Amino acid sequence: MNKKHHFLSLLDHSPENLKQIIARAHQLKKEANRTYRPLIGRTAALLLSLNSTRTRVAFETGMSELGGHTIVLNPNETQLGRGEPIEDMAKVLSEMVDVIIIRTLEQNEIDTFARFSDIPVINAMSSKLHPCQLLADIQTFEELKGPIEGKTVAFLGDGNNMCNSYINAAHQWDFNLKIACPIGYEPDSEFLQNFTNTTLTDDPVEATENADLVVTDVWSSMGYEQEANERKKIFSPYQVNESLLDKAKKDAIFMHCLPAHRGEEISHNLLDDPRSVVWQEAGNRLHSQKALLEFLLTEG
Repeated sequence: MNKKHHFLSLLDHSPENLKQIIARAHQLKKEANRTYRPLIGRTAALLLSLNSTRTRVAFETGMSELGGHTIVLNPNETQLGRGEPIEDMAKVLSEMVDVIIIRTLEQNEIDTFARFSDIPVINAMSSKLHPCQLLADIQTFEELKGPIEGKTVAFLGDGNNMCNSYINAAHQWDFNLKIACPIGYEPDSEFLQNFTNTTLTDDPVEATENADLVVTDVWSSMGYEQEANERKKIFSPYQVNESLLDKAKKDAIFMHCLPAHRGEEISHNLLDDPRSVVWQEAGNRLHSQKALLEFLLTEG
């Protein structure tokens, strides 16, 4: 079996490999070649402990278009729900499928799968990281604005998995990242300590000024729904609306990983603003994840 590296974080691969994946995503999207099926006979196990739309559809469609097959496993459909150790399931799945794709709140569960797996493991989102989304975001930026190296990105909102992955991306693609979040909701220090191209503020205007890309995410991510009402009050100054977006560069674009809560982290009409590229961003999940699957499961 192919033992090429896992994809748990953007830091698992060199900048050169990440750029290779994005370049391939551009190519796969442009060619739209349904006869290209390098993953015939390959099977992915998609383990979903959390609800999923874009991630699930992109991986299932991507595997299918590349000739492979996907088995979707929810917790109540596996022995994990009855207490089987993760390391045991990782060893079993390594004997039966070619790649394990996991979406769960607990990053340590994904890390454990990878440690005991003989096949590639992909982080399809945890409460700490969302690296697959960043592949689509970088692909979308390059399509519209060219290389992101040296550009300025503003991330507004909660210092959560998307924010952490943007910190990693800023390091790997060498762009400047300005994060604005309320005091007490900053990203984990472990993500900030070694990177010099990321700055932190509690002022959303300061972060947005002269940005090439403005990004936000929901204020109450999965696992924090019980804090929703409190967070609405704390995060209200960080809403991305048309007037705040005007502080960015004139040709700036806006991204959101979706689903979005209109009237909360974004204004009611922002997704329809011409500067919003969220639908193209969402569609690119398919192409970037196809490129990732190809990279992990084929030689060369």
